[in-house]
Amino acid sequence: MYALKHFSPTIISILAIVALLSHGPIAQPADYHAFADTRPLLSLPNALDVLSNVGFLLVGVWGLWTLKSIPNTAPSSTIRSACFAFMLALTLTAFGSGYYHLAPDNARLVWDRLPIALACGALLVGGFAETHRQTHKFALLFMLATAVISVIWWAASERRGVGDLRPYLALQAAPLILIPLWQWASDKPTRDRAAFGCAIALYILAKIAELNDAHIHALLSVVSGHALKHILASLAALVLVAEMLRKLQTPCIATR
Repeated sequence: MYALKHFSPTIISILAIVALLSHGPIAQPADYHAFADTRPLLSLPNALDVLSNVGFLLVGVWGLWTLKSIPNTAPSSTIRSACFAFMLALTLTAFGSGYYHLAPDNARLVWDRLPIALACGALLVGGFAETHRQTHKFALLFMLATAVISVIWWAASERRGVGDLRPYLALQAAPLILIPLWQWASDKPTRDRAAFGCAIALYILAKIAELNDAHIHALLSVVSGHALKHILASLAALVLVAEMLRKLQTPCIATR
């Protein structure tokens, strides 16, 4: 059992990398920019898809504002830095996604995906730092650089006509898979695992809503699946930020 707990994250990571390399490029759907709800509000096009991003802004700003007043008692400065980077990325997501949805195309999509990738990278490093005794001081910078490269890789491959989302998708999936495994391996409290599980459940619901954009819009008419995705994803972010702030306010957040 010990070996399973402590080596499963590494084994799963290796298997995932091999599977992605074997799969070959993962292209963006041809109709990706064809969202169901294009209704304007006054002179604002695609109003609900744009305005539904306000949740990210509220959560990110609240997190950053609260973080300012919390003394730095974390056993690792990486934890606090990763929390800051995650909250800042959430704030930028509101602007990047809002900008994209005003007039969806690949050029604007870069600015939507970039802060999302940064948030995933920061979350991954924060989760690792919280569950391991040592984290390299440059780990956060490395992951943030990796996040930027994952988006650049997609944009460059898209321009060559062979769009490849593999690095970006891997970065999105990594925290959802690895952080629960790290929490299990380090025997984190049930509350920690339940909070992250709740965030994962909300994120999965957000992805389901995104994939059923037109169906949900036809069914509900007042809101589309994509706008609902933004709302659910911002709720997932709220759970994560609230949990980060709670731990930072506790003198011994401690790693195992």
